[in-house]
Amino acid sequence: MLQRTDDGEYYLIDLGSRNGTFVNGRRVSIPVRLRNSDQLTVGQTDLVFYSPAQVDRDESTEFDSEDGATAVLSLRRLISVVVVDIRQFTVLTRQLDEQILSELIGTWFRQAGNIIRNADSWVDKYIGDAVMAVWFHKSEVASPDEIRNICQALSQLAEMTQTLNAQYTLPFPVQIGAGVNTGYAMVGNTGSGDRPDYTALGDTVNAAFRLESSTKEIGKDIAFGESTFVALSELPVDCSAFAAKLVELKGYDKPTKTFACDFDDLAEVVANLANQEMQWS
Repeated sequence: MLQRTDDGEYYLIDLGSRNGTFVNGRRVSIPVRLRNSDQLTVGQTDLVFYSPAQVDRDESTEFDSEDGATAVLSLRRLISVVVVDIRQFTVLTRQLDEQILSELIGTWFRQAGNIIRNADSWVDKYIGDAVMAVWFHKSEVASPDEIRNICQALSQLAEMTQTLNAQYTLPFPVQIGAGVNTGYAMVGNTGSGDRPDYTALGDTVNAAFRLESSTKEIGKDIAFGESTFVALSELPVDCSAFAAKLVELKGYDKPTKTFACDFDDLAEVVANLANQEMQWS
C-alpha cells in the first residue's frame, strides 16, 4: 500500500506479504518513506517511484516544513503484539562491569531483532531492557499458523538467552518474560515529519505490556491474551500446560483472563508441532 501523509511525503507499507516488498533492493519490514526515482519490487513487478512535487520541493530553497507537524499515516489492523522483558535488569547493571553489560545487552538485542525479523515480524521498539514486536494478520481472525510462528520466535528468544548465559560470566543467569496479545490497533506514524515514528497504538498494545508484567506475579514466563490462546489451541497440539488465570492488570477495572506457561512448556509445544510437520511431509 502507498500512503500520502499530510506533509506531502509518500510511504510504502507491506501488509504482511509472503514474498515481500523491496525498495532499492532491500526488503521492507516497516513503512519506508519513498524518494523520487526509488526502485520498487512487488512480487515479479519492478516499478519506479516518480514524484514531480517532491522534485520541485527538494529543489526549492523556500520550502520549510512546520516544526512538530505530525504526519497522518494510520490504519486499523488486526495484530499480535509481543513484549519481551529482561528480568532483574537493574540488579544486573549494579553487579556487572559496564563494558560486559553493554556487550551482553547489545548482543541480546541484535539477536532478538534477527529472530523477530526471520519470523515475519518487525521490531517496533527497543525500550530500555525490553523489546516490542508486532505481527500483522492477513485476515480478520488470527490463524493458528500465524500464532505458531510467534510461538517459535518466543522459543528461539529463550534459547538464545540461555546460550548467552553460557557465553558470559554473570552474577546470575539472565531470564526473560513475555506478554502476547492479539487484537485490533491503530498502526501508523505518530512522529513528526523529520522524525517519523511508525508504531501501533491502542488497548491491544497496552494489554501486552501489562500481561508481561503479570508474569512476575503469577510465577510464569509467558502470559498469553485470551484471543491469542484461542488461535493457539486450534493447532493439533496439547495445550494443557497453559494455566488459565485471572490477573489484575494496572489500569483495568476488571480482572483479565490469561493463559500462562513457562518457556520449557512452550518449547515442547513447538517441538511437537515441528515433529508433526516432518511426519506430514
